[in-house]
Amino acid sequence: MALILALALAGCAAPRPKVEGFRDAGAGLYSNAVLDPARIAGDWVQVAAFAAPNAAACAPGRVSLAPAAGGYDADVALCLPPGRAEFRGRAEMPVPGRITLSGADPQGVGEPWWIVWVDVDYRTMAIATPSGRFGFILNRDGRLPQDRLTAAREVFDWGGYDLTKLRLLGG
Repeated sequence: MALILALALAGCAAPRPKVEGFRDAGAGLYSNAVLDPARIAGDWVQVAAFAAPNAAACAPGRVSLAPAAGGYDADVALCLPPGRAEFRGRAEMPVPGRITLSGADPQGVGEPWWIVWVDVDYRTMAIATPSGRFGFILNRDGRLPQDRLTAAREVFDWGGYDLTKLRLLGG
């Protein structure tokens, strides 16, 4: 009897939010509001990205952020679904931990980037999107140590990302 009652009540429960892209939209997601915007300037190598299991292989991307009045001059070439995404122009951080690429396709690479984690020495940075359409890991060079990969994975997992879809890029 108790089992029947439990099953009946489960049928009345609210359905889980629809998963868009690589993230459960019902999971919490927060950007890093305490990071130092000046310390993310410089050159980054894309070392991992979320991708569909049948997605074509993609070479590591890159992001360069040069300080400019009120933001950055950005040069971006990333491996994102459905393939290579490029942008060159103005990047701004309207609130700490959130980057917008001015004039970029808001349904593509121009979707707001949320910095969900950066290590204490600003060597590795995890970027997510609230929609979950993409997420990626940047590193100052192409060698991502296991401890920082583990930390980034934990943050993505907490944010509702499907870690089975996180693919390391390059060697």
